[in-house]
Amino acid sequence: MCTVCGCSDGPKIDGKAHAHSHANAHPHTHDHGHAHHHAHGHDHNHAHDHHHYGTGDAGVTVPGMTQERLISVESDILAKNNIHAASNRRVLDALQSFAVNLVSSPGSGKTTLLCKTIAALGDHPLAVIEGDQQTSNDADRIRATGARAVQVNTGKGCHLDGHMVGHAMDDLRLSAHSLLFIENVGNLVCPAAFDLGEDAKVAILSVTEGEDKPLKYPDMFTAATVAVLNKTDLAPHCDADLDAYEANLRRVNPDITVLRVSARTGEGMDTWLDWLRAGLAGKARA
Repeated sequence: MCTVCGCSDGPKIDGKAHAHSHANAHPHTHDHGHAHHHAHGHDHNHAHDHHHYGTGDAGVTVPGMTQERLISVESDILAKNNIHAASNRRVLDALQSFAVNLVSSPGSGKTTLLCKTIAALGDHPLAVIEGDQQTSNDADRIRATGARAVQVNTGKGCHLDGHMVGHAMDDLRLSAHSLLFIENVGNLVCPAAFDLGEDAKVAILSVTEGEDKPLKYPDMFTAATVAVLNKTDLAPHCDADLDAYEANLRRVNPDITVLRVSARTGEGMDTWLDWLRAGLAGKARA
């Protein structure tokens, strides 16, 4: 099990099994806490110097592992991931292609926004990596637009990582000056920690999710360059306060760019498309 997020299955890329990049990061030297280093005074006022599992900086619980050991394993996993992410970034930079990592909770409207974006971009070269635990439903929707897409099924895994994305990029054979959309697994926790080699994380937040969502999941919105506040056409029907959403986003990330969009009606789509084009132009100038 990955101590960063608990995922344990290897991915499948368009139905073909690939070894999960976390596998090599698990040393399996289980630090069972049986030797508690008790400083027993034997007057029954035991000053126990116990390792406390599930508390402290690691922020997760794995039975039999101290927080110090968890942090060490997590650092190893993320370091290995960053090697793959750096390789992906070199490929994208050489192609002068612009990659965005689309992150959100399930039901935010990522795939609908992506389909509308593809249609609006016309014949501009682009490709999509679709991440889900199971099914190829979203990749099928993307392919129906005429765009090239690779489906990555993570099994029990709750996020994409740099190794998976690298394999998917190999399959896609990106052309120069492309836009690459990486639709991550619906999850506002684990994808925040994993660099995929993208140029920007774009957090998509539906107005139906609650104005306090950025405060509940600050790591994701801190890691994001852009927040797309989606489904704005529904705001009057669910008493959503768009200004409160934006204030909370800026509370956790003062530098975040906030775009108000309705993929269904097209409201705000021009601003979103302009941001994508500017990002691609920036890669060409780099």
